[in-house]
Amino acid sequence: MSKKVYCIAQFLPKEGKADELFNVLQGLEPNTTREDGCLQYVVTRQISSPFAEGKSFPIAFNEIWADIASFEAHCQRKEITEFFATYCTAETGLAADWNVCIYSDEPVNFDAPKLA
Repeated sequence: MSKKVYCIAQFLPKEGKADELFNVLQGLEPNTTREDGCLQYVVTRQISSPFAEGKSFPIAFNEIWADIASFEAHCQRKEITEFFATYCTAETGLAADWNVCIYSDEPVNFDAPKLA
């Protein structure tokens, strides 16, 4: 049974702060990709395409974690909590809004055999 956790963390920069916020978020990548359980951690920018016209915040992390425990340990790291305190919740921060969601690839009531 898969235990992977998929996270999409989206950020809406304050006016004129997109490049600065993107650079700060890129700075989180090196240490995070060294964490146990981090399978993917890439900050991306939204681009235009007539085939993808959905609504979204313009900056997003695409993350894959080995399991929920790895994701939750990441969220509690000092570097990550300080990022949110400095750049998201502080009046002087770079983000006007953010949205962090996690997902599973398992169907509801998946009945795969449990491995010992």
